[in-house]
Amino acid sequence: MSHQPHIVAQLTGPQREGLVQQMFSSIAQRYDLNNTILSFGLHYRWKRMACRMAAETHPASMIDIGAGTCDLPLMIASHYPSIQRVMAVDLNASMLGIGAAKIREGKRGDQIHPCRGNAESLGFQNETFDVAMAGFCIRNVGHLDVALREIHRILKPGGRFICLEFSRPVSPVLRSLYDFYSLRILPWVGTWVAGDQTEVYRYLPASIREFPDQETLADRMRKARFSTVDYHNLSGGIVAIHRGVK
Repeated sequence: MSHQPHIVAQLTGPQREGLVQQMFSSIAQRYDLNNTILSFGLHYRWKRMACRMAAETHPASMIDIGAGTCDLPLMIASHYPSIQRVMAVDLNASMLGIGAAKIREGKRGDQIHPCRGNAESLGFQNETFDVAMAGFCIRNVGHLDVALREIHRILKPGGRFICLEFSRPVSPVLRSLYDFYSLRILPWVGTWVAGDQTEVYRYLPASIREFPDQETLADRMRKARFSTVDYHNLSGGIVAIHRGVK
C-alpha cells in the first residue's frame, strides 16, 4: 500500500473511502476471527448492548449502516424477532458477501436484507426507518457530517440513531495501556492472522486517534439535528455507544 496508515486516517472524501475499501476487502475472510481475537471476545458484549438499546423502543424497521459481515443484523434478528425488517447496508462487496452467506446459513433471509450502499448517500426515501445503527463504521466514512445528516434524513420522526464506535479511554492509565496494545500488539497480531499486506491493522488504531472523542461526536450529532444526544462508555471508554433522536 502506497499510503502510510496514519495518512489514510487523516484523509477525507473519495480518496479515503477508496483506500479504506481496498484494505477491508483484503481482510474480509478473516475479519470475524480477528475481531474476536483482538477484542478478547468483548466485541460480542459491546454489540449486544448496542442491539439492546436499538430495540428498546420496539421498532418495526431498522437499518444497519456499515453492516460488514452482518453480525449486528443477525444479533438483532436472533434476539428481537419482532423487528420485521432489517436492512444490512455496506459499501464493501467482499464483506457484505460474507454477511449474506451468514444470513442464508442462519435462515434469516425473510428478516434481513443485505444491500450495497454508501453511508453518505443511502438511497432510501426520507423518514423510512424507526432505528438506524452503525457499528464500528462511522469512523471510516469519507465525510462524517454528511453521513450523520444522511442518517438523520432516513429516520422517521422520533427515530433513533445508535452508533457503536471506538472512543477515548477515560482513565489516563487505561489510555496508556490501550495505546501500547493498539499501536504495538494489535497490528502485529491482526496482520499475522489475516495475512494482510495493506497495513489495515495499522490504519485502524490510527483512525481511532483521528476520530472525534465522546463529547465531540455528540456535538457533531447535534449539529446534524439529532436531539436528546447522549453516550455510554463501555470498557472504560475504549468503546462508546452514542444515541440520538430525530
